[in-house]
Amino acid sequence: MSKRFTVLQPKQIKQSALQFSLNEVDGMPEEIFDADKFVQFSERAEYCNIKRLKRMVKLKLRTARKLYTLKVDPTKAEEIIKKLHCEIREV
Repeated sequence: MSKRFTVLQPKQIKQSALQFSLNEVDGMPEEIFDADKFVQFSERAEYCNIKRLKRMVKLKLRTARKLYTLKVDPTKAEEIIKKLHCEIREV
Protein backbone atom coordinates (compact mmCIF):
# COMPACT_ATOMS: atom_id res chain seq x y z
CA MET A 1 0.00 0.00 0.00
CA SER A 2 1.49 3.30 -1.00
CA LYS A 3 0.56 6.52 0.74
CA ARG A 4 -0.18 9.63 -1.22
CA PHE A 5 1.41 12.87 -0.15
CA THR A 6 0.17 16.25 -1.18
CA VAL A 7 2.66 18.93 -2.02
CA LEU A 8 1.72 22.31 -0.61
CA GLN A 9 2.49 25.47 -2.49
CA PRO A 10 4.25 28.30 -0.57
CA LYS A 11 1.02 30.30 -0.33
CA GLN A 12 -0.79 27.31 1.21
CA ILE A 13 2.01 26.80 3.73
CA LYS A 14 1.83 30.44 4.86
CA GLN A 15 -1.94 30.25 5.29
CA SER A 16 -1.81 27.06 7.33
CA ALA A 17 1.01 28.45 9.50
CA LEU A 18 -0.97 31.64 10.10
CA GLN A 19 -4.05 29.67 11.09
CA PHE A 20 -1.99 27.56 13.51
CA SER A 21 -0.38 30.62 15.11
CA LEU A 22 -3.76 32.35 15.58
CA ASN A 23 -5.10 29.30 17.38
CA GLU A 24 -2.08 29.26 19.68
CA VAL A 25 -2.46 32.95 20.61
CA ASP A 26 -5.97 32.41 21.98
CA GLY A 27 -4.67 30.16 24.77
CA MET A 28 -1.67 32.26 25.73
CA PRO A 29 -1.52 34.52 28.79
CA GLU A 30 -1.47 38.24 28.16
CA GLU A 31 0.87 40.57 30.04
CA ILE A 32 -0.63 43.89 31.13
CA PHE A 33 1.66 46.86 31.75
CA ASP A 34 -0.95 49.30 33.09
CA ALA A 35 -2.01 48.78 36.71
CA ASP A 36 -5.35 50.59 36.30
CA LYS A 37 -6.31 48.36 33.39
CA PHE A 38 -5.36 45.33 35.48
CA VAL A 39 -7.69 46.48 38.27
CA GLN A 40 -10.52 46.87 35.73
CA PHE A 41 -9.99 43.29 34.55
CA SER A 42 -10.20 42.12 38.18
CA GLU A 43 -13.91 43.03 38.26
CA ARG A 44 -14.68 40.10 35.95
CA ALA A 45 -11.94 37.76 37.20
CA GLU A 46 -12.49 34.62 39.24
CA TYR A 47 -9.34 34.99 41.34
CA CYS A 48 -5.89 36.58 41.48
CA ASN A 49 -2.73 34.58 42.21
CA ILE A 50 0.07 36.52 43.87
CA LYS A 51 3.63 35.27 43.55
CA ARG A 52 6.21 37.23 45.54
CA LEU A 53 9.79 37.12 44.31
CA LYS A 54 12.87 38.97 45.56
CA ARG A 55 12.79 41.80 43.05
CA MET A 56 9.18 41.79 41.86
CA VAL A 57 5.66 40.60 42.52
CA LYS A 58 3.71 38.76 39.83
CA LEU A 59 -0.06 39.19 39.85
CA LYS A 60 -2.07 36.77 37.75
CA LEU A 61 -5.79 37.27 37.05
CA ARG A 62 -7.83 34.31 35.86
CA THR A 63 -10.90 35.28 33.85
CA ALA A 64 -13.25 32.90 32.10
CA ARG A 65 -11.25 33.09 28.87
CA LYS A 66 -7.77 34.37 29.62
CA LEU A 67 -4.98 34.72 32.12
CA TYR A 68 -3.68 38.27 32.58
CA THR A 69 -0.34 38.96 34.28
CA LEU A 70 1.21 42.07 35.80
CA LYS A 71 4.76 42.40 37.12
CA VAL A 72 5.32 45.19 39.66
CA ASP A 73 7.73 46.29 42.38
CA PRO A 74 6.95 44.97 45.87
CA THR A 75 6.23 48.52 47.09
CA LYS A 76 3.54 49.13 44.45
CA ALA A 77 2.04 45.64 44.75
CA GLU A 78 0.29 46.26 48.08
CA GLU A 79 -1.55 49.30 46.68
CA ILE A 80 -2.74 47.33 43.66
CA ILE A 81 -3.79 44.30 45.73
CA LYS A 82 -6.03 46.49 47.89
CA LYS A 83 -7.89 47.70 44.77
CA LEU A 84 -8.62 44.23 43.34
CA HIS A 85 -12.25 43.08 43.19
CA CYS A 86 -11.76 39.31 43.21
CA GLU A 87 -10.58 36.48 45.43
CA ILE A 88 -6.87 36.79 46.28
CA ARG A 89 -4.63 33.71 46.55
CA GLU A 90 -1.02 33.79 47.75
CA VAL A 91 1.18 31.28 45.93
